[in-house]
Amino acid sequence: PGMEIYKMAGSSESEKDYGTILSVSGPVVIADRMAGACMYELVRVGHSRLVGEIIRLTKDTATIQVYEETSGLTVGDPVERTGSSLSVELGPGIMGSIFDGIQRPLATIREMTDDIFIPRGVSVPALSKTKQWEFAPEKLREGSFISGGDIFGVVYENSLLEHRMLVPPDIQGELRYVAPAGTYTLEDTVLEVEYGGKVHK
Repeated sequence: PGMEIYKMAGSSESEKDYGTILSVSGPVVIADRMAGACMYELVRVGHSRLVGEIIRLTKDTATIQVYEETSGLTVGDPVERTGSSLSVELGPGIMGSIFDGIQRPLATIREMTDDIFIPRGVSVPALSKTKQWEFAPEKLREGSFISGGDIFGVVYENSLLEHRMLVPPDIQGELRYVAPAGTYTLEDTVLEVEYGGKVHK
């Protein structure tokens, strides 16, 4: 899970991914033109892209719970559908950080904004994509078969906590590559599995 690229409302290719605000009442926003949206889908509300979640659907109208201050939202502002549900990112760094209720890291926001208050619409990755973590692979042979849930390595967050790295549940196949022991970021490839001519990283 990474940061979404914001597309301007009204562009022909992405217009179906946007609705518009009909009303605002405290943290509850009602939007129309939301056909195809799902219950509990994560949405970005208004030009500040406030985080919200669909809590009710009636035809093409959605009732949205916004998890940030809604002052300044007006009728007609865009509501961006993301197609994903509200979720958290798991991995190294999660135990050493303090987050708000929607997993925004408070220390990172403080450094970014130089303020003790969280600005509206701020969007930062939950876990650092640049910090290096120590990775130790399991004793696996390239060419062996692995499937979802198999442990392929360990990442050490600190002296007390280690994260076991598991093959995702929907992946299986022939092991093509496991990174050697060393330090890696969350963006680096540490595993490649091939199945049916397709390589998963």
